[in-house]
Amino acid sequence: MSDELDQASELEMLNTQIALANRPRVTATFTGQCHWCEEPIDKGHYCDAECRCDHEKYMRAQSHRSVA
Repeated sequence: MSDELDQASELEMLNTQIALANRPRVTATFTGQCHWCEEPIDKGHYCDAECRCDHEKYMRAQSHRSVA
């Protein structure tokens, strides 16, 4: 039983490492404003996770649009 648990744990760790290695990199510089809603912020690029998620969705949609 512990062999199956060890294998499951190793697989989960591998999947996490792969996901982290393939996540999009933020290349934006700190501006003092949220990159999505432009609210003032003290650190980072977004004021909260919702703005980050919305901006990432927008960027993904833009990258999938065809240039006609």
